[in-house]
Amino acid sequence: MEASSPFTFTIIGLVIGFVIGLACYRLFSKSQRDHATLKQALLEREHQIAELKKGMGSHLTGIQQHIINIRQETDRLEQQIDSEAAEWKLETAITPSTNKLTPSTEDEGDVNTPRDYADGKSGTLSEDFGLKGSLKEHDEPAPQPPRY
Repeated sequence: MEASSPFTFTIIGLVIGFVIGLACYRLFSKSQRDHATLKQALLEREHQIAELKKGMGSHLTGIQQHIINIRQETDRLEQQIDSEAAEWKLETAITPSTNKLTPSTEDEGDVNTPRDYADGKSGTLSEDFGLKGSLKEHDEPAPQPPRY
């Protein structure tokens, strides 16, 4: 086969035409432009998210520093109160150990028991509550809950 044969020129022309057609399709295709636009928007969003994370980290660090400052100021004020109370020979009414909230304990006898609860401290019904046969076993009538 010769280098200048029409068959060789045809193959080279087809390969060059295919490459040029592929390049034109990639450059001028609407879907490719949309894909490139979406890719650019995605990169911009990722950059914005990274900036927001960085800003949030610095914001949280600032808040943490403010909390530390408030704690230090509180400690300093408590020490000042204690020193002035000692100077004036006063008892401080509030101490850090008694400052914590304690749940109030109510006497269970003060609270009205709902009618569907059993009498007593457990508050649950027994197996034989409300059955007529239970009167024969105990020979006492069961106390009736108050009616409203």
